[in-house]
Amino acid sequence: MYMRKLGFLPRRTVRRIAGRVVVALVTSGATVTAQDAPAAAPAPRVLSLADALREADRHAFTNRIAGAATDADRARARLPLRGILPSARIEAAAIRTTDPIGAFGTTLRQRLVTPAAFDPARLNNPVAVTNAQGGLVFELPLLNADAWTGGRAARASADATAATSDWTVKTTRANVVRAYYGGVLAVEKIRTLEQAQRAAEAALRQVQSMLRQGIVTKADALQASVRATELASQLLAARNDVITAQQQLGMLLGRTDGTLPPLPDALPSDSVVRRVAERDTTPNDVASTVSERADVRAANAGVRAAVSDRQRAASTMLPRLNSFARYEWNAPNGLFAGRKNWTVGLTASWSLFGGGSELADLAGATARAMGAAAGAQTARMQSTLEADAARRGVAVALLRLSLAEQADLQSREAHRLVERRYIGGVATIAELLGAEASATGSTLAHSAARYALLDALATHRRASGADPAELSLLESAR
Repeated sequence: MYMRKLGFLPRRTVRRIAGRVVVALVTSGATVTAQDAPAAAPAPRVLSLADALREADRHAFTNRIAGAATDADRARARLPLRGILPSARIEAAAIRTTDPIGAFGTTLRQRLVTPAAFDPARLNNPVAVTNAQGGLVFELPLLNADAWTGGRAARASADATAATSDWTVKTTRANVVRAYYGGVLAVEKIRTLEQAQRAAEAALRQVQSMLRQGIVTKADALQASVRATELASQLLAARNDVITAQQQLGMLLGRTDGTLPPLPDALPSDSVVRRVAERDTTPNDVASTVSERADVRAANAGVRAAVSDRQRAASTMLPRLNSFARYEWNAPNGLFAGRKNWTVGLTASWSLFGGGSELADLAGATARAMGAAAGAQTARMQSTLEADAARRGVAVALLRLSLAEQADLQSREAHRLVERRYIGGVATIAELLGAEASATGSTLAHSAARYALLDALATHRRASGADPAELSLLESAR
């Protein structure tokens, strides 16, 4: 009814009034909707980045696998101690024999020999003799070069596995930072699109009402409808992206109960992220920095393990010397009964030729040592290149963030100017909707540029050997 009463006004004036209404709905539709919405239940506590990193350290699948491999190699490194440390064991046995030598020896061990035992007929055809034998055996290795060098190789190999596990942990932390802020970006995108959609739907309803009053054309209403439909489609995709991001983050955190972590609705501000980026990219010695990378330490430990393994293979052709002490009890009817016997001694052995197997072992160990040395050089070069590329990536991301921030401000200012022109009856609704779409797109691109810088920071920290978990300071500075 109110629109019909405007019929006595000039069309330009009506257009200006309608423009003000549409612009007001475009700019404040979200607020009106929020006021009309019922009170929502308290939101669940969002997951902070620090909590996500701690959860990943404890439960991430890759970390648990790497930790188990480290524990296994640490245990395996103790196996060569058999040829280095003394050992003691208890033995027990029971036999019954009619073997002439065995029967006479058993009787002699039991200290039961009498003159009758030397009867030739009895010696040749002894009756069955039972013996219960108990013993305590102590062995002391004296010289086993292959055990000592093998132990060094095993310990170096365990160190390499432990360093690889550390690299896995840092890689997981970098991935958690990326996935966490990727999820936050998706939530922030939803918030931006929801605001734009509420305003577009409110504007569409008003334009349709104006169309019925003959104030705007059908083309104006169709363009407003297309914009609202486009935003609805983008919002559906964004909500799906949030679920995917939450699932990926839950997988990284090692969650097996199917719960999805709730995330904040906004990334850290430009100033906070920029301050951290400028601090991380201060000039430093790349070579000394990457030498502390866990994968480089793993490669260096692998060289030590391969060199020690080559020494082990060569030492298998050296003599071995070991000692032992043995206490025995032999009795016909009980373990550890009868009189005690003792024996001490030294054993020496030297394998001069084992069919060529020791030569093949040595050749293989030599080749592995050469390969490990080349691998360590590759790791050092690769780490230097990655660190340099990551530093440049942060610098590029900083510049792109500045450009995106500038484009966002310019796009919003352009939107404001088109709104004024539309209210004045100069611009068309197509221009207004185009300016609004450009402003929304620039806001989304600005958020994406901020996330790209966060991604570059995580990559740079991992590549330079720093701890990506320190990026959780972004939360406290938010």
